[in-house]
Amino acid sequence: MNVRPQIAESGRSKALSVSLNQDNSCFAVGVDSGFYIYHSDPCTRQEAKNLEAGIGIVEMLGRSNFLALVGGGRAPKFPQNKVVIWNDVKAITAFSLEFRSEIKAVRISRSRIIAVLLNSVHIYAFSQPPEKLHVFETVDNPLGLVALSARTLAFPGRKAGYLQLFDLSTGNVTIIPAHTTPLAAITISPNGDLIATASERGTLVRVYSTITSSKVAELRRGLDHATIFSVAISPSSRRLAVTSDKSTIHVFDLPPTAPPSAAANLSLAAESSASVGTPPGGDNKKWSFLSKIPLLPKYFSSEWSFAHASFEGGGRGCLGWTDEDTVVLVSSGEDQQAKWEKFVLVDGEMQGTLELQREGWRRYLDTE
Repeated sequence: MNVRPQIAESGRSKALSVSLNQDNSCFAVGVDSGFYIYHSDPCTRQEAKNLEAGIGIVEMLGRSNFLALVGGGRAPKFPQNKVVIWNDVKAITAFSLEFRSEIKAVRISRSRIIAVLLNSVHIYAFSQPPEKLHVFETVDNPLGLVALSARTLAFPGRKAGYLQLFDLSTGNVTIIPAHTTPLAAITISPNGDLIATASERGTLVRVYSTITSSKVAELRRGLDHATIFSVAISPSSRRLAVTSDKSTIHVFDLPPTAPPSAAANLSLAAESSASVGTPPGGDNKKWSFLSKIPLLPKYFSSEWSFAHASFEGGGRGCLGWTDEDTVVLVSSGEDQQAKWEKFVLVDGEMQGTLELQREGWRRYLDTE
């Protein structure tokens, strides 16, 4: 059954979806004729797969030959309610999973396949045939919010603003009341120690430990409402970047408070705090002064970004760190919106500060 509605002919190239692989070294783009694979930095096209029909979702499994595909666009290659595990070397379907309703998102690892529907999350073993392991109910999740690490799966709870953490090893489930309004973004750090969330209000990003479920940071994007597009945590969990419909990317320091698995990284972050805009000497004053004064309004006790820059693409898409100082933003959409943009942290004019500069950009659909 093909449940994806037909889209009127536009006559222009359009990125139906974009996604980064697990280490942010590559990104995949679904288009009306199939899909493209690119290197993230520099932005160079590695493959153009012409399937003569549309792909609405593409998820890579590292740099392996397996991808997860869902149909989309004007003439979908596959139904919107089917996940196809595609063997790209043989150019064939390895196996597929079919559901009763539209698939909002897919995540894959070497051991799991995660399919996100409007009100549920389905977990399968990556095997042939795939084995259904778990099903979780969620609040309405039209954005297909989900985040996967080697140990943890995160997705919305059964109540607006709540977050569910599922331990893939033990089967334990933890519920975190992250926000009072519906979630708009979820991400897990590359090493799996932290998870960050934002809500529809778009003013705050909250960061939690995946081990203790305790809140370790509250980051303020701004005071006015915004639609959060993407959130990403750097490889060593020292920094976080966020984009919104304000066409601005903000970068924050993460505090030296984290689970044991990241203690070494965060100790390094504390030692080098002067290089990221904190006055030298003693404790990180941003995290030890205002946040501990009782009865202050929240915008005093939450952390503000230390660097920001404007982006020109559509913004909706994916955001990822390629190293501790470099973040790439890949926007989906048509023509001018479909851009790859690279931002780098550089020394600021004032000693001991950093600035965020856009170092490069490309309309990747035009890449030969």
